[in-house]
Amino acid sequence: MSLVSLLIGGVAVDRVAAARAESRMAKVFQDGMGTAERPSVHVRGFPVLTQLAEGSLSHVDLTAPTYLPTARPGPWVTKLSVGLDGLRTSGSADESHARRVEATAFLSYEDVSAVLGVSLSRGDEPGRINVTASLPLAGGVTVSAAVSAAKGDRIAFTDVRTVQGELIPPLKALLDKALEEPVPLENVTKGLHLRSVTTTENGIDARFTGHSVTFRPSSSSTA
Repeated sequence: MSLVSLLIGGVAVDRVAAARAESRMAKVFQDGMGTAERPSVHVRGFPVLTQLAEGSLSHVDLTAPTYLPTARPGPWVTKLSVGLDGLRTSGSADESHARRVEATAFLSYEDVSAVLGVSLSRGDEPGRINVTASLPLAGGVTVSAAVSAAKGDRIAFTDVRTVQGELIPPLKALLDKALEEPVPLENVTKGLHLRSVTTTENGIDARFTGHSVTFRPSSSSTA
C-alpha cells in the first residue's frame, strides 16, 4: 500500500472519529442549553483522534437556532454561535467541560418586535434602536432607545427619546410596558454571562463569555 493511500485512509478514519464526536456533542449541547433544534458542531484541528485520545479538543465551533427564550412568550434568539476552547468530556457521555467559552446570540429585530409588541429597527446612531408603537385611533410614535447589557443577563433599553410623532399617554404606556424593565435572557448555561450587546443592521448581537463551563442536561439556569 502506498504512502498516499495510507494518508488518505488515515484522514478518512480521523474524519469518521470527528463526525462521531460532533454528533455526541450536539446531543449534549442540545440537552444542556435547551436549544429547540440539534446544534451544528464542528471540531477544529487535525488529527482529531489524537485530541480524543488526550481527552481534550482544542477548539469546537457550535451554531444553534432559537436559543435563550425570555420570560415573555415567543422565539427570542434567532441564532447562537459558540466557540469552545479546551473542551473535555467526562466519563459520562452526557457532560462536557470547556476551559473557555465565547458565545454570540443574534436577536433579529423581527423576533424581538414580536415578543415586545412594538416595532424595532436599527437606530441612526451606534448602540441605539428605533422603536415604533401604534394603536388604533391613537396613531403612532417612534422613539430612539439605547441598548445595553444589564446585570442578571438582561438587555436594557434606556435613554428613550422621541424621534417622530407625539408621545401621548396611551402610546407612552405601550412603550413603557415594552422597554421600561430590562428583559431577562433565560436558560443561560451556568458559567456564561452577558458581557455586551451591539446593534446591527438586522438585529442585536448579545455577547457571552465564560471560563470553566460545564454543559450537562441540568446545566441551564437563569444565573
